[in-house]
Amino acid sequence: MTAGEEAPVRVLLVDDQPLLRHSLALIIDNEVDLAVVGQAGDGAEAEVCARETRPDVILMDVRMPRVDGLEATRRICADPALTGARVLVLSMFELDEYVHEALRAGASGFLLKDAHPEQLLEAIRRTHRGESLFAPSILTRLVDHFRSVPGPHRERPSLRGLTVREVDVLALVGGGLSNDEIAAALVISVKTVKTHLTHLLAKLRARDRAQLVIAAYDAELVTPRIAGSFVQPGHWRGDR
Repeated sequence: MTAGEEAPVRVLLVDDQPLLRHSLALIIDNEVDLAVVGQAGDGAEAEVCARETRPDVILMDVRMPRVDGLEATRRICADPALTGARVLVLSMFELDEYVHEALRAGASGFLLKDAHPEQLLEAIRRTHRGESLFAPSILTRLVDHFRSVPGPHRERPSLRGLTVREVDVLALVGGGLSNDEIAAALVISVKTVKTHLTHLLAKLRARDRAQLVIAAYDAELVTPRIAGSFVQPGHWRGDR
């Protein structure tokens, strides 16, 4: 690596199938900005390997012997020594309980194993940038689940404190767009997008990007059950 070049994103692969790990490693290591720094066959090995290799992103399977991926995610995300590591759950199953438990455990996203290689690579990059990422079908079901949960936090969020541009960004976040895609859609810089996101998290008292997605649905900026369908920028209907 020469001066001025960014270090590649360090990736840890966790899956109980050696052939799948090998295939994923070939795909990832073919990218100049990504590098596999370790592999583990179960959650217990993943903890040890994560401490040894200090990965940026951990691709975590769910169903594994000894310690499963959900418990491993919980332990890794709670480890002060691994605060820089983000977990992207990669599973064959989109069962609701897996998704909800993965989020509670601290995962940054949930992707299905039938995703195309290009989608996987982009998911790794987006996870490293701090963007929560979910497969479209999972995103829709996830939002539907949270919208069905009763309680005071299910009230429609007030948009009065937001600027028009912040609402535009919120709608696009709800549609599942990345920071780069939001910047292109609104013709602004990625840095400006990040500034708007920081303001949205504070004003809406949201913990992370996943909660911003839910807020966008609650405010009816995104059409329920159709991930990616959102109110066009500048055409939101105000605080009703």
